Amino acid sequence: MIRRFRQLPFEYAFRNLGRSPLRLGALLLGSALVVVLILASAGFVRGMQLTLTQHSALHENVILLGAGSEEALERSQIATSVETIAAASISGLKETGGVRYVSPEIHMALPIREQAGDERELQTVMRGVQKIALLVHPEVEIVEGRFPHSGEDELMLGALVATRLGLPAERIAVGRTLHFDHRDWTIVGRFQAPNTVMDAEIWLTSTDLQIATKREASVSSVVVTLDTARFADVDFFAKSRLDLEITAMRESDYYSSIAAFYRPIRIMIMTTALLITLGAVLGGLNTMYASFVARVREVGMMQSLGYRRVAIMVSLVEESVFVSAIGTLIGASVGYLLLDGAAVRFSMGAFAITLDASVMLIGILSGLGVGLVGAIPPAVRCLRMPITDALKSF
Repeated sequence: MIRRFRQLPFEYAFRNLGRSPLRLGALLLGSALVVVLILASAGFVRGMQLTLTQHSALHENVILLGAGSEEALERSQIATSVETIAAASISGLKETGGVRYVSPEIHMALPIREQAGDERELQTVMRGVQKIALLVHPEVEIVEGRFPHSGEDELMLGALVATRLGLPAERIAVGRTLHFDHRDWTIVGRFQAPNTVMDAEIWLTSTDLQIATKREASVSSVVVTLDTARFADVDFFAKSRLDLEITAMRESDYYSSIAAFYRPIRIMIMTTALLITLGAVLGGLNTMYASFVARVREVGMMQSLGYRRVAIMVSLVEESVFVSAIGTLIGASVGYLLLDGAAVRFSMGAFAITLDASVMLIGILSGLGVGLVGAIPPAVRCLRMPITDALKSF
């Protein structure tokens, strides 16, 4: 015959929370810190991953670049005539109002100064473009000011350029200047391109960049957007025009190869994030353990009143999970407000910490897991003690 046992009411676990405000505060703080640290580490990895891989998500771009420069656009040099030849030779490219989506671009990593006379050079990535680039790269959205005009020494900055340069945002606001090529350039616009390397770039007209860098009649690449055409059509064009010395790559494949180059760094970051997460979880478990072990006499008293160990275990777990749930909500809220979108520098530019649904789910489940797992070991230790020893403990 199966014997039924009395279960402690949930109100008992709930009211226990108010018996020791210090203990309650420690549990809430521990749970919240676990969630914040996990969100920070997971969001860091997620942001870097998206920045290096999320290109051409809503469209299909193909890059025409110099043969042998498939690993770095900065090293590529092709004739400016490739733009017009490609537009005339490749059928099925996207077109709007008679304008074909063919964008000649120059990619260069160059030093820049905040103002004339500064000794410190700020490393940045510049992209020389024409207005057609806004159609070829629909991720780019001008949020302030306008597109630079050719011949007027004007720049347009991505949302993460301030982080890339290590300068306060107000010092590179629209209307301010940056010093480059022995003269001041006026910042006339700001754009954003979330989760792309473009977000940390400085844009100017390709003509201005050619003149400033004394680049003779060449560009780094020509980016085309496919409509009815397929990649095979662009690839055939590149291979059939041996005189142009060009090769074709899907834009997504190019950035995937960059991501592969940074894979060891990402693995190191993931390992570090895992260690941070493990430390946070162990810290949370230690807080839970210290809180429960201090209640040995209480556990012994409940057993002497006739409550079975299973009932006491359920009550302690309920209490722990309830506190962890509150701490998890606090940690998730604080983490989302403080971390989501926070910019981080790295060698190719900068990226934003991304707390999307998957990252938030990891953080929330980890916080709740600390509450569930953290209650079991100390509860087992308390319940294994003889009732007489438990009642005599301090």
